[in-house]
Amino acid sequence: MRMESPFSFTFREYIQRMHAVQNETEKKKVDMNEEIQKWASYRAQTLSRTVRGMMYYRQALELQYVLECSGDSAVSEGFQAIKEGSKYYGEYAQAMASLKFTYVISCEVYGALKKSSDARDRSCYLNILNLMLKYPSLRVAYIDEIEETVNGRSQKVYYSVLVKGGEKLDEEIYRIKLPGPPTKIGEEKSENQNHAIIFTRGEALQTIDMNQDNYFEEAYKMRNVLEEFLKPHHNDRKPSILGLREHVFTGSVSSLAWFASNQETSFVTVRQRILANPLRVRFHYGHPDIFDRIFHITRGGISKASKTINLSEHIFSGFNSTLRGGYVTHHEYIQVGKGCDVGMNQISAFEAKVANGNGEQTLSRDIYRLGHRFDFYRMLSFYFSTVGFYFSSMVTVLTVYVFLYGRLYMIMSGWQNAILVNATIYRSKALEEALATQSVFQLGLLLVLPIVMEIGLENGFDTALGNFIIMQLQLALVFFTFQLGTKAHYYGRTILHGASKYRATGRGFVVFREKFAGNYRLYSRSHFVKGLELLVLLVLYEVYGESYDSSGFYRFITFSMWFLVGSWLFAPFLFNPSGFNWKKTMDDWTDWKAWMGNRGGIGIHPDKSWESWWQEEQEHLKFTNLRGRLLEIILAFRFYIYQYVIVYHLDIAHHSKSILVYGLSWIVMVTALLVLKIVSVGRRRFGTDFQLMFRILKGLLVLSFVSFMTVLFVKYGLTISDLFASILAFLPTGWAILLIGQALRPVLKSSGCWELIMELARAYEEILGAILFLPIAILSWFPSVSDIQTKLLYHQAFCRGLQISEILAGRR
Repeated sequence: MRMESPFSFTFREYIQRMHAVQNETEKKKVDMNEEIQKWASYRAQTLSRTVRGMMYYRQALELQYVLECSGDSAVSEGFQAIKEGSKYYGEYAQAMASLKFTYVISCEVYGALKKSSDARDRSCYLNILNLMLKYPSLRVAYIDEIEETVNGRSQKVYYSVLVKGGEKLDEEIYRIKLPGPPTKIGEEKSENQNHAIIFTRGEALQTIDMNQDNYFEEAYKMRNVLEEFLKPHHNDRKPSILGLREHVFTGSVSSLAWFASNQETSFVTVRQRILANPLRVRFHYGHPDIFDRIFHITRGGISKASKTINLSEHIFSGFNSTLRGGYVTHHEYIQVGKGCDVGMNQISAFEAKVANGNGEQTLSRDIYRLGHRFDFYRMLSFYFSTVGFYFSSMVTVLTVYVFLYGRLYMIMSGWQNAILVNATIYRSKALEEALATQSVFQLGLLLVLPIVMEIGLENGFDTALGNFIIMQLQLALVFFTFQLGTKAHYYGRTILHGASKYRATGRGFVVFREKFAGNYRLYSRSHFVKGLELLVLLVLYEVYGESYDSSGFYRFITFSMWFLVGSWLFAPFLFNPSGFNWKKTMDDWTDWKAWMGNRGGIGIHPDKSWESWWQEEQEHLKFTNLRGRLLEIILAFRFYIYQYVIVYHLDIAHHSKSILVYGLSWIVMVTALLVLKIVSVGRRRFGTDFQLMFRILKGLLVLSFVSFMTVLFVKYGLTISDLFASILAFLPTGWAILLIGQALRPVLKSSGCWELIMELARAYEEILGAILFLPIAILSWFPSVSDIQTKLLYHQAFCRGLQISEILAGRR
């Protein structure tokens, strides 16, 4: 079986081969530019690669027709000789293939590309047109937007149009008027499928994504696959959706691509088999499933036209099919190629989209109806194979929070000391043993087990064990632990506020470096803030609980939590190509400062300004309800625990338990906010035209701060340890004020306090950015760190002899 790697041979060898073809045959003039485009396209996740693969179905049909009609001569003389030498076989084989097979591409913007004057758009249009001219079975369905005059008024009218390739240009086949713009009703991908399904024919419909491929030997077995629709299965029911496996061809790009491809391979093989039989809870998980077209086109199609809630349009097709009496199964007759995301940011965006989709599924009526109609055991299988996994991921992260906050409060309140003094409780080891087990299984090892099983079944368990060891050496555990945070964050946010959205990943071969600001924008709220919060909890637990935990049992329990914090804070930079290059790291800092300093506004992209990005990060709060805002405020109150428990342990408090100590701590916090307000007003009024006045104002504030701190040190007994403890106490308090202010944005805008919240947010972003950047800068100072990182990321490329360092240096 042919498994073509995206880098099966080098470009230099390809050029040599093309020159050899030109030298051997003078009659055949080869357009080198066109051949180079094909070479690159067939080794990436492009439309041309997908179309080429799907057209193998037509070639297979022609070959089958010739073999069945020409007898033994087809074997002895060869298929091509009979097809070209006999007009009868050639014409009738093509006619039969045209009757049996049509490939419809749903390209919504094809009409806009055709009308555009932009050179890039025109190039895309011409490339799609060339595909139609090359392949007679190819059709393109698109949305055409036309200005028409109706009752004397000009208005936009929308048509769903089907075109095919003619002699030199495309030819229109059908044009159907639509009631309005389809993207206003549902998600773009779902509506692309809905408007194009009317142009399909036949009884079976295979859905294919643009990042997929096909193989000729697999296409030859399609007629055997279609026999499954005629054979009764469970309870004498015929399949309404037939699942097929996929071969992921992007695993050799980098270590991240290898992790993602292994994970995807286990999902589309061993997991789909188990879901189909014996669990009977398989639905539709992407492509290349084959649909009973007659069944689904009479039951609402293969996609639901509801925006946001049907973000994961694939699985809702399976829900719809099962609820309406269909039967979904999975048989691995054939496999098609598939390209996965290969970069850290791509993979995280995909995981975020899937987590958002599972959150919307949890809120949907489909889950409710299926849960009520399944028997008990099938209902449990359904839960744990769909939204249950993401709910468990969220609960796992929440358990870490509850454990650390609970232990912190026990230590700071003195309860833990009282418990340890009690001999009866101290000698009980049951809780300690239970806590010890979670430190092993929270490391993400369970996510790797399906990968090991699949590799073991297909290649042997010795190979699986070797791959498992290599994956761990390439820090797969860090990768999967990081993705745990992605799943938990976006699933939880969707459950709390809704407002999920589609995230495009690009599907490219990522071998370039992401800037520090880009990583910060993507992971700030989902990982960095949460990781820093857990880090502070662990530090406080270590400092104040040292006298209670004399044994090393504390470190054994919290080892997985320290690993979780390290993964969440530094995994994006660890898996970033050339992430520890000194020159590029310094350029990142300059870019970061420029991004933080640029003012936002209407039309300013989040990539260019911190203010625009910060406003975009709060989009989910604009559409949430009162319950969501109240929950955000309630959850923010957890940060006040730091202030409450720490101020009573300061030396300046002199072991007082009076509420006055807590009240005085709030005076310090209010003073800091007033100073920030003064600086904010001064920057707006004097920062541009009266810089001297602004500098004098800042100087007075600094002198006042120094004088105040001197008095506290000399007269009231403030110590250096108190100073660091106060930072850990008051920084979370300010963050809580910021979160509550964001939830109460409409109220604060009307009262004029919103500018203060924005300045507070800017200060916190600069502090968080500096904390993250400092370790990266230190590691970038050592040249060997960058070399080790490149080796870890591109181990397979080094094994193949590729000059990966030259590729990484190519993009500036």
